[in-house]
Amino acid sequence: MNSYNPKTVESKWQKIWEETGLYKTETDKSRHKFYCLVMFPYPSGDLHSGHWYCFGPSDTFARFNRMQGKKVLHPIGFDAFGLPAENAAIKRDIAPAKWTAGNVKTMTAQLKSMGAMYDWSKSIDTSRPEYYRWTQWLFLKLYEQKLAYRAKGWQNWCPSCQTVLANEQVIGPNNECERCGTPVTKKELEQWFFKITEYADRLLEGLEEIEWPEKIKQMQRNWIGRSVGAELEFKIEGSKSAIKVFTTRADTIYGATYMVLAPEHELVGRVTTSEHQHEVEKYTRQAASKSEVERMDTERAKTGVFTGAYAINPATKEKIPVWVADYVLAGYGTGAIMAVPAHDERDYEFAKKFDLTVTEVIKAGELPYSGEGEITNSGEFDGQNSAEAREKMTKQFGREKVNYKMRDWLISRQRYWGAPIPIVYCDTCGTQPVPEDQLPVELPLEVKFKPTGKSPLSESPDFYEAKCPKCKGPARRETDTMDTFVDSSWYFLRYPDPNNNKAAFDKEKTKHWLPVDQYIGGVEHAILHLLYARFITKVLHDAKEIEFNEPFKRLFNQGLILGPDGQKMSKSRGNVINPDDWVGDYGADTFRIYLMFMGPYEQGGPFNPSGIDGTKRFLNRVWVLTQEYLSSKDTLEDKGTDQALEAALASATHKTLKKVTEDLQVFGFNTAIAAQMELVNEMYKLKKDLPLRGDVWQESLEILLKILAPFAPHITEELWQQLGHKESIHITSWPVFDEKLTQDELIEVVVQINGKVRAALSAAPGASQADIVELAKAHEAVQRHTEDKKIIKEIYVPDKLVNFVVKE
Repeated sequence: MNSYNPKTVESKWQKIWEETGLYKTETDKSRHKFYCLVMFPYPSGDLHSGHWYCFGPSDTFARFNRMQGKKVLHPIGFDAFGLPAENAAIKRDIAPAKWTAGNVKTMTAQLKSMGAMYDWSKSIDTSRPEYYRWTQWLFLKLYEQKLAYRAKGWQNWCPSCQTVLANEQVIGPNNECERCGTPVTKKELEQWFFKITEYADRLLEGLEEIEWPEKIKQMQRNWIGRSVGAELEFKIEGSKSAIKVFTTRADTIYGATYMVLAPEHELVGRVTTSEHQHEVEKYTRQAASKSEVERMDTERAKTGVFTGAYAINPATKEKIPVWVADYVLAGYGTGAIMAVPAHDERDYEFAKKFDLTVTEVIKAGELPYSGEGEITNSGEFDGQNSAEAREKMTKQFGREKVNYKMRDWLISRQRYWGAPIPIVYCDTCGTQPVPEDQLPVELPLEVKFKPTGKSPLSESPDFYEAKCPKCKGPARRETDTMDTFVDSSWYFLRYPDPNNNKAAFDKEKTKHWLPVDQYIGGVEHAILHLLYARFITKVLHDAKEIEFNEPFKRLFNQGLILGPDGQKMSKSRGNVINPDDWVGDYGADTFRIYLMFMGPYEQGGPFNPSGIDGTKRFLNRVWVLTQEYLSSKDTLEDKGTDQALEAALASATHKTLKKVTEDLQVFGFNTAIAAQMELVNEMYKLKKDLPLRGDVWQESLEILLKILAPFAPHITEELWQQLGHKESIHITSWPVFDEKLTQDELIEVVVQINGKVRAALSAAPGASQADIVELAKAHEAVQRHTEDKKIIKEIYVPDKLVNFVVKE
């Protein structure tokens, strides 16, 4: 009997699969399509165990659906632009393109070693011109619809990465850069934006149409932050300007005793009097160096400066002072507030510190009070309930307004390694989009790309010197590159036809395959990638480029695999698990199963090196059992059968089949594997008394291999062939369990002949008369007592007995 050698088996079948094109995406239109997509990786250099934890189980899920008769698209590619490649290239003094290409090559080989069913002819690389040409086309589509615009303002700035960041890329309690962890400051720049706020309501409504984890939906709802309130205007005394504010508490307008502008607000410079100009400018500079979290810290003492200006309260007609204070943020509401110190804790602290008026307008026992109640000190509204008065005051002093916490998507980056923005600036014609037939605007490979705070492309005349598409005169290219989340906001559309050089995607193929049926990836992408992809999908739907408006029907978030110390894997901690080492020692199938067996897929957990030995033993037992069957099935002497044991084997097999089928439908990989281990244990017990031959063993072994195939594709393919099959196990049909054989307990059915007990059968409760009669007639004792006799009547009492009336 030959022993199990994972290296030999896996290299053999990976070569055969590639040569035969086993995983080429099917085109049979009669089969139901299933687009199973995993979030594509960044080519960082090596696959780590976290990658395997995402890709291995998702491949198992895709294989399961293929065996269920579906036509499966399960592609992979590389999200290859971005700061990590650029920073790594700077550190190594190598071009980002060269560094990225090398990593893509390495990771491709590692992914192939996993044995996944990827169709490599459909792979994509977002840093290749043939891909980012269409990212630029996407930019032009938004520009045509006035959803891409350029504006000047205060932006999040990472001093380390030397680039701006979108709000979504500023994370943590200390407002840190998501890439490097450096505290983010503010910088005034002219930048390109996508108008995602235009789609805020539709992004909220669409959440009701998709089967996503509720926590992800809620995170997006919170980020969009829709609130209904009032927009009010406070005119500046002696000026045509007015301060617009958004408030959800218009009922407190009579208590507004001063105004506050964020330091970044556009009116600060216009309303500040000359007497206060120096002090205000100094304060705004100081505020720019502080993070938003620091400014919003409720424990921090309030700071601010008076502008010298006054605004008119539209309700009281009194003039109230206008201040600048950093506890008001430009990115929230209008960047200005009517301060109501009696009914807002922050305003109350500020007013007390600077000796400003506090006017109670909702009756309260103690100030500050922010709840509802009876209106007071508010003229004609006195005595009314605050909720009722709020509606009236909104109409009288302003207008109803819906506000969103979410801000437009800032896509400009002052770095090199990204898709160039397809815009040129002409002194005569102004801002001009690059014509579609001139795409791609290629990223030059020879350029100094070290960060200086400006785009490295601005130092490359060969790139930025251009001709105006309109007048053909001299012009200058935009030198900022696009946020890499633009690349990943549409990549799922490219996979069905990745080599198309005439369009970003073929409309017919897109119509057939999209939307994605099952998307799998980490919860960390809840706001950034997932929100952006939904936005771009809706934009393309409105442009009549696609027929659906949600990209991913179902979403599953896998957990995070941790280091053996229970901490997140990182090189600095020294707890990173390199899968190549384990695959080399144990084989890909063992490593795949180990990762799926370690716990619920949505939870993740620490990598325990000792646990992998158990999965190795499991696969080895499957191998040995099959070898024993193959060596004994044709040599054992026929000694009859034990129907009770055969029934027990069939029952155990079909119970496991049912369990694995149901678990795989809900990503229950660990429990599905546990069930298969239990089945193998039961098989080893039964083979002591039940000879390894006959149809029941053949059927049970084949079912075992089929349900194991999505988890361990190599060993099952090898054993399937050894059992005499010529076609791949991975294109066979998923077995169907017999419900009658999945009952928890077998019952005993007595077999009588002319009223005399001759045998007893083990059967599933509720078995049909036809099944019991067939089983009884096959029993050796019944055959002996009915030989050369005619059965003239069959009497059946369900779940109890069958009586054959025979005639001599």
